[in-house]
Amino acid sequence: MSRKVDVCIVGGGPGGTLLANILAKHNLSVLLLERTNGFAKAFRGEHLNEEGEQVLKQYGLFERIEELGLLRMETLEYWLDGQKFNTVYPDPVIGHLGIHVPQAHLLQAIVEQAQKYTSFDYLLNTTVKELIQDEHGHYIGVMALQDDQIIQIDAQLIIGADGRHSTIRKLANLDATIHNHGYDLLWARIPAPEDWTPSIKMALVDGMQISLFTQTNGFVQIGWNIEKGSYPSLRKQPFTPFIEKLIKAFPQLTDMVNEHIQTWRDFVLLDVFSTTSEQWEKNGVILIGDAVHTMTPTGAFGLNSSLMDAHILAQWVLQKNPFDYSCATERQKQIAAIQALQIEKEQKFQDAFVILS
Repeated sequence: MSRKVDVCIVGGGPGGTLLANILAKHNLSVLLLERTNGFAKAFRGEHLNEEGEQVLKQYGLFERIEELGLLRMETLEYWLDGQKFNTVYPDPVIGHLGIHVPQAHLLQAIVEQAQKYTSFDYLLNTTVKELIQDEHGHYIGVMALQDDQIIQIDAQLIIGADGRHSTIRKLANLDATIHNHGYDLLWARIPAPEDWTPSIKMALVDGMQISLFTQTNGFVQIGWNIEKGSYPSLRKQPFTPFIEKLIKAFPQLTDMVNEHIQTWRDFVLLDVFSTTSEQWEKNGVILIGDAVHTMTPTGAFGLNSSLMDAHILAQWVLQKNPFDYSCATERQKQIAAIQALQIEKEQKFQDAFVILS
């Protein structure tokens, strides 16, 4: 089986779907490949900032996402030993301190709109196995596997939007330098207690950050920083003393934590690292999002940066001799600034608690 398109995009996350949407709207034939069986996959970095919000509004997507469900954060709170000691409120012009958007809602809105364009198509359960090159070394397509069927897809441009462990990056031999930030992250989700307001709450426990993010549909997401590589030894220790630290930090969670977080299995471990890449494109392959600049969870920049990547790349593709994209220098500088800001936030997090120490 074979297909021929202008653009093949690998990875059906926010960046890949938005880019497919924009290009298809401008009559470029686009085939989006997603390795899972749907667009509602689990994802934990689901907070929009004002940059991501504006991108979605520019493409007429935000209103539909709001219909499906989102939640604006009203406060950023700092807690120590079970007591709130500082509250930050949003700039009235912006009106929030981040917006929780379930990835399922975000992707549904983007794909719904893209399906209105006859030049858009997608394949699920499809994994890229090989990049195809011509005699000059230019990448002209991919070999993919869908339900045991080999598919050859010829394309003038191949986009790798396939995440922090990008297959396209590896197949194209594009560089990625990994940076260790000294911590990993435990995620958990529990129902919100009664009278819980839309907020982000921060605490310092044993010198490490714990963050609570309010989610749509009445949930709280817990992000608990632990020392890098410590989880295997941590799991060998008694669970109760560990979880009691969370309850001490946020006493209002006592009942929900006791009911819903009872063993180490109730946490999901995220291996935290960032990456930088000198080369974002090579001979007809371009990378966006985590595939080319993996972010840490700090500041929730990953989702928003991916959406902005898609927006910027779409302008390059549409405004220039369509596939004459050769330089991502300006965007690289912007990403470098964001990653530097993440490091600064991580290093200075404890400063917010010094006044009480």
